[in-house]
Amino acid sequence: MPYGGTQPWCPWLMPLSFMACIVVFVYTMYVNNCPEKTGARNCVFYNELGRFSFQPRSENFFFGPSVKTLKEIGGLNRNLVVDKGQNYRLFSCMWLHGNVIHLIVNVLAILLMGVRLEEDYGFLKIGLLYVLSGLGANILSCLRQAATEETISVGASGALFGLLGSSLSEIITNWNLYANKCAALTTLLIVIALNLTIGFIPGVDGTAHIGGLLAGFFLGFLLLLRPQYGYFGAYYYIVPGHDLKRKKPKYQLHQQLFWVLSFVILIIGYMVGLAKLYKGERVVLPIPSFDTKQMPNLGAAQSYNVTEKYNNTLSHIPN
Repeated sequence: MPYGGTQPWCPWLMPLSFMACIVVFVYTMYVNNCPEKTGARNCVFYNELGRFSFQPRSENFFFGPSVKTLKEIGGLNRNLVVDKGQNYRLFSCMWLHGNVIHLIVNVLAILLMGVRLEEDYGFLKIGLLYVLSGLGANILSCLRQAATEETISVGASGALFGLLGSSLSEIITNWNLYANKCAALTTLLIVIALNLTIGFIPGVDGTAHIGGLLAGFFLGFLLLLRPQYGYFGAYYYIVPGHDLKRKKPKYQLHQQLFWVLSFVILIIGYMVGLAKLYKGERVVLPIPSFDTKQMPNLGAAQSYNVTEKYNNTLSHIPN
């Protein structure tokens, strides 16, 4: 439907992303091939899943592939992006997940947040918001990684935090259209705060969470502003006190100001972030570093650590 029509948009992109994450995880387990690489007797649920069985729980506690597999098929790593020119990893890692719990949490979030936003704003705006938020999250995540570390980060959490951030800016820029402004804002701030606390758990890529939240917040001012003549969501709604016979600007002054400021901030942010990344600079943030607890050697030259529950960052640690 056209923007501002009487019916909501029919969401298809976010449900497609939901399915894509599941399909990619199945493909990851196919490539992982635990029985051949680790030995059938070491694999979890080998009798039921065969080739798709999971790594030993000493390596991946929440049922998933090895870090080596995630690295091979597109996990985010600063050195591979900068030194090897594998720029696609800034995007591919958004569709990878480190274990079953990680996958379930993220795909449910896609359905709960993404589908609602797509119904209101359409696939193009939400698609751009999702991908660009994920890109911002992954740039900041790479900037946090030290060049001497071999850290592999995967997950859609950065993009999902972008949806949270955009929901916040959507309330601010469309303030006059909300009947219960303070309640909506307070509820959303509590949800964001609770989710951000996850980033302080060792082993969780909290930097990606912050990067996605900031990118989504400013993208929301660009993509989710509403004309003030009576449209809320995708439904027609006459705002109390508005005389539609009088000619007024399509957007209010504060919306236009937020749009310009956000556009400038985003352009500068992405340009500076990419420039620092490819110059080899590092950003230090007051967030716990990636978990570096040594795991038992599984017979390879290097052991791997899998500890993340929601935005799985999996540390690849030399012996």
